[in-house]
Amino acid sequence: ISGSGSTLLGYIGIDTIIEQMRKKTMKTGFDFNIMVVGHSGLGKSTLVNTLFKSQVSRKSAGWARDDKIPKTVDIKAVSHVLEEGGVKMKLTVVDTPGFGDQINNDNCWEPISKYINEQYEKFLKEEVNITRKKRIPDTRVHCCLYFISPTGHSLRQLDVEFMKRLSHSVNIIPVIAKADTMTIEERQDFKQRVRKELEMGGIEFYPQKEFDEDMEDKSDNDKIREAMPFAVVGSDKEYQVNGKRVLGRKTAWGIVEVENPNHCEFAQLRDFLIRSHLQDLKEVTHNIHYETYRAKRLNENGGLHPISSNDTQESNL
Repeated sequence: ISGSGSTLLGYIGIDTIIEQMRKKTMKTGFDFNIMVVGHSGLGKSTLVNTLFKSQVSRKSAGWARDDKIPKTVDIKAVSHVLEEGGVKMKLTVVDTPGFGDQINNDNCWEPISKYINEQYEKFLKEEVNITRKKRIPDTRVHCCLYFISPTGHSLRQLDVEFMKRLSHSVNIIPVIAKADTMTIEERQDFKQRVRKELEMGGIEFYPQKEFDEDMEDKSDNDKIREAMPFAVVGSDKEYQVNGKRVLGRKTAWGIVEVENPNHCEFAQLRDFLIRSHLQDLKEVTHNIHYETYRAKRLNENGGLHPISSNDTQESNL
């Protein structure tokens, strides 16, 4: 078969495949699992609620606000089905209360790493079954939003340690929390410093350079990488500004508008996370992170035998 593009003599209808795929996806819907990590008081729950314009965080799901900080890192997952324009998304928000809040935070990334690997293990067990489900439930973490404290100085040792350890098993997106506590200049300086420290630590955050598929991808992603980590403000309260309802935070000297790009970079984060890269986050999780886990497990396992359900897997990649 010659590989060159043939001239068609008339309309065939190949282009309708996109519409066919769209219809299928509309019927089945899709999963998206997002994890939030950072010490308490950085506005993680609020930011997730703001991203999805609904009360999706665990705090909104009946956990009391005055819950005591747990003594160890807890992992809590809350799922909601969101629907927009006929498209259904099962969103799971995985929260990690207690992370970074202890006097001694040594190894507090371990329960998180264990949780991420357990989800890969669950998926793998379903995949190697002789009779497989038509659609394997996907609980794998597609994206981990890592909240950096707006200190204006540098990253904490814990930040560096966490991102270093987990960047090869999950898509990490670092964000600077509560950006309205810094002036524009402080924010720019801090972002630059954080970027430099991530680079010096050899930390690969999403979108990873090595996974750019072509030049167009590379130039789009370069722009995003240069703007990261996004300095964000979250809010689920509405205020009236110039006759328009806006999401914002009211202060004594005015309203910080969450979706106003002059006020913070929330809109950039949302566009990147949801409107341009959501599918790619899922694909990188499946084709790279999960694939790495799977290859490692099947090698350990001699490659062929289905994994018995009493195999407990605690390995950290």
